[in-house]
Amino acid sequence: MAEAGTLELAGLTLRADPAREACFTIVRRDAEMHEFEPDEARAVRELVHRHMSNEITSLDIAADCLARFPDAPWELRLELARQAWDEARHVGVLHRRLTELGGHKGEFPISVFEWNVTCALPTLAGRLATQNRTLEAGAMDVVAGLVRGAREGQDPATAEVLDGILADEVQHVRFANRWIQRMVREDPRTLMAVASAVRFLAQANAAFQSAAGEVNAVGKVMDDAQARIPAVNVEDRRRAEFSEEEIHEILRQAGFRSLLPPEPAP
Repeated sequence: MAEAGTLELAGLTLRADPAREACFTIVRRDAEMHEFEPDEARAVRELVHRHMSNEITSLDIAADCLARFPDAPWELRLELARQAWDEARHVGVLHRRLTELGGHKGEFPISVFEWNVTCALPTLAGRLATQNRTLEAGAMDVVAGLVRGAREGQDPATAEVLDGILADEVQHVRFANRWIQRMVREDPRTLMAVASAVRFLAQANAAFQSAAGEVNAVGKVMDDAQARIPAVNVEDRRRAEFSEEEIHEILRQAGFRSLLPPEPAP
């Protein structure tokens, strides 16, 4: 990792920031982001800008995995290349929507946390477990809620963009689930790399998340960590091939909040 560059933060060795255009301001903590109350005019622009930045980061991570692990199976490299293409398309449609809303790139601070953490990991299995299986799976939960919120807020254009992105994210999570299982079958020691990666992510999350009651950069009081956990997108997690036991545990951690519509009464 020496040639790639690292940085030391909160006692953790993270990957140094990826290159970004000068118009972008990179921040580290949630409280430094410009998250507004939902009824503020800038809230939708910031939401789209934030997800545009996240898609750029996901593209960088997939591309770095291709460069860093040239001996990975061809089929897995093909999945990563397809993911990079998907993420590039996502950036384009989100930038278009941002412009339609009157915004522009660099209008709000951005985070490259996922890159800092994932690309500090030395194994491909660890990266798949962290980025695809954990962070992108969490993004499925977040984006599904945003799609519903945009529709309820009479913003069908933003809802359509996010819904299209969500469909691709399911496949990004699914191929990681399949490949991690295959890697573990071929070498059970892979489980140690996966466990270590997930633990590293948990440490980084704990170090950089905002405390309840903290005031963010635009004066919004931050909720506690539990309140910020999105409702679980059960339907898409099933499509991404999480087991029912895994989904039950995720629901437990989220306080049993789910986006799955209730079954009709008998």
